[in-house]
Amino acid sequence: MHTSTKSVLAMLLALSLWNCTTSEPEPTPYESGVFVLNTGNFLDNNGSISFLPRDAKTASTDIFNAVNSRTLTGGVQDYAEIDGKGAILVDNSTSGQDKIEIVEAGTFRSLGTIGSPDVENPRYVVQAGRNKAYVTCWGATGSGANFFANPGYVLVLNMASRTVAKRIALPKGAERIVVVGNEAYVGNAAGDRTLTIINTDTDEIKTPALEVGSNTNPQAVDADGKLWAYTSGTKEMVRINTTAKVIEKRLRVGAANASRSPSSITLSQDRRTFYYVNSFFDPADNFRQKGETYQFRIDAAEIPAATPVVRRLFTGLGIDPQTNTLYAGVTPSFKQAGFVLRYRLSGSTATLIDSVRAEIAPSRFFFR
Repeated sequence: MHTSTKSVLAMLLALSLWNCTTSEPEPTPYESGVFVLNTGNFLDNNGSISFLPRDAKTASTDIFNAVNSRTLTGGVQDYAEIDGKGAILVDNSTSGQDKIEIVEAGTFRSLGTIGSPDVENPRYVVQAGRNKAYVTCWGATGSGANFFANPGYVLVLNMASRTVAKRIALPKGAERIVVVGNEAYVGNAAGDRTLTIINTDTDEIKTPALEVGSNTNPQAVDADGKLWAYTSGTKEMVRINTTAKVIEKRLRVGAANASRSPSSITLSQDRRTFYYVNSFFDPADNFRQKGETYQFRIDAAEIPAATPVVRRLFTGLGIDPQTNTLYAGVTPSFKQAGFVLRYRLSGSTATLIDSVRAEIAPSRFFFR
């Protein structure tokens, strides 16, 4: 046999052996698009997550179940991704059954579960550092006037080992959380008037807390680096200078109609315009919830509530930071599938693009 022929055969054999010993990279079906967080019916514990590619007209439903052959068994409260891993907050109607499901981002393959007694009434999750997540929790609740029966807390999660690294005690009703630099600002839903500040480098509470108003919750950081919070006690949007720890502006939300309450507050792609749902329960129509969607700019002297952007009530809003498309959740009832409406935003107008079927109570959105 010629030497050249032997060389070719040896090369082919080597390539064959290499192909046998190397595996194809795992597909990432959820690499780019929008996760729709469907809260579900609380007593039915049937929350789920749908995935909607940006250019698709249909969504993949209950993707956690599709990948892992089991349901989440609870309402979906929040979701965030931290260094290649996703954290799903699951709120079950039965005490002691709440949990955090940790998945591989992009595939939704289960990597682990953190449950009771660490997790009780989880609320919101954010990245707080390399492989570190903060999760706010109410703790065990009571009833009536004593609903917030216990102090709240923040769980510090090590996402690499999928374990709880620390538990930070907070005032009752620990709620929304926003990270600004190396500080996490934590709001509450139990009447406290302050934002708790946590140093994300040391996981220690900084003092003093920042007094803002009753039931204050941080929302987002705008294009100028200012933190905005909503105070439900006075129905005000509050702009905060986190460097000086001072309040720079207070804007009354929906002053023309005091019976309405803002919700689903979200920030535009350029972080200069807020969108929110202003809703109320109509006593003339069996207290059916009604409302519209409004906007205001961060440099506004007041928040107008005369002309809505969309004359429709939604159960959740989100704006795609890549396309500035508004995603809005519609919940016909808590016993049937809901829808996601997509709108093209331009100035003070919103043009409907399409409507996509989701699952029960689409309420939040995560863009990747």
